[in-house]
Amino acid sequence: MYIKKKFPLTGMLKWTRRDIYRFLIIGTVPVFLFKGLGFYWLHLPWLPIGVVGTAVAFIVSFKNNASYDRLWEARKIYGGIVNGSRSFTLMLNDFVSNDHAKNPLTDAELFKLRKEMVMRHVAWMTSLRHALRQHKPWEISKMDKSDQEYLSQIEIQEWKYSLSEELEGYVSKSEMEEILSKTNKQGACLNLQSRHIKKLKDDGLIEDFRHMEMQSMMTEFFTLQGKVERIKNFPYPRQFATLNYYFVWIFIFLLPLGMMHEFEKIGLEVVDAIHEHMKIHTSPVHAVVEFVGTYFIWVTIPFSVIVSWIFHTMERIGENTENPFEGNSNDVPITTMSRGIEIDIREMIGDDPKHIPKPIETQFDIQF
Repeated sequence: MYIKKKFPLTGMLKWTRRDIYRFLIIGTVPVFLFKGLGFYWLHLPWLPIGVVGTAVAFIVSFKNNASYDRLWEARKIYGGIVNGSRSFTLMLNDFVSNDHAKNPLTDAELFKLRKEMVMRHVAWMTSLRHALRQHKPWEISKMDKSDQEYLSQIEIQEWKYSLSEELEGYVSKSEMEEILSKTNKQGACLNLQSRHIKKLKDDGLIEDFRHMEMQSMMTEFFTLQGKVERIKNFPYPRQFATLNYYFVWIFIFLLPLGMMHEFEKIGLEVVDAIHEHMKIHTSPVHAVVEFVGTYFIWVTIPFSVIVSWIFHTMERIGENTENPFEGNSNDVPITTMSRGIEIDIREMIGDDPKHIPKPIETQFDIQF
């Protein structure tokens, strides 16, 4: 997610430059055929093209709204993970005690127990973000050439390191083997945590009410996990996404066919006005204005490129927003947020600052 207030225009133009080249070709060919080769029949009335453009604008708007809703929902869910993680750590600090213990523990042993559960919680977040970074067939970041250029310059932690490497030091060897043996590895982490909470109850380190409260947090984490998995595993409906893509390109191809006839009429009107109102037809001003009017149809090219760029870029923005976990610059920065949560909860239990990792650094003013 970008930290800068505004997305730089140069970055946007670089991201869409291949599309701009296509728009230049699409805009130039019909004008050249019309004006250069005399294909004067090669034009369409503007009214039906305007109707198509209006329909496409509504469709693009609908898709962008739906894509933003998916992004904002994903951000709210991760906000719930932030709050739930802090609440769970408070419970570990206040609930886990010797009040009802069968074999009382020392303060150092209680700290070690709390840290073990906090580290297992970090392992859950690590497993979850690795699952969310896995590529799905409908995600475009690894297929689009512009996105590939961008991804080659950055470092996505979940793609650089394996899950087993990142879990090292957070769970025991036996727990790691159990986690890695499961299909849903993040669910396995919560299952281990739930078993540990039950053991705390059996040992008298928490009583029944506290046990129920802590188990309710496990249920909450499973709920939040299920919500982000739903967004990850269920794409924006392909029938809407595909038709939207086709409609935008149909409009882009039709656009210069309607524009060039309109600009041709404007140019002819300018020439007629000059002939009618200027008495000296050999003046330099007359020659310049007549030249501009005669070739005014070529203004179709930059205008069609601009309009095509606007429509197509809005469609691409919606397409890149609909999957908020695939690693693009405008996705939910789950790696940065997970590290922030880890720092918070380890500080809350009084862990040694030397052992707490540093925040994730931004890359090109972007959080990941």
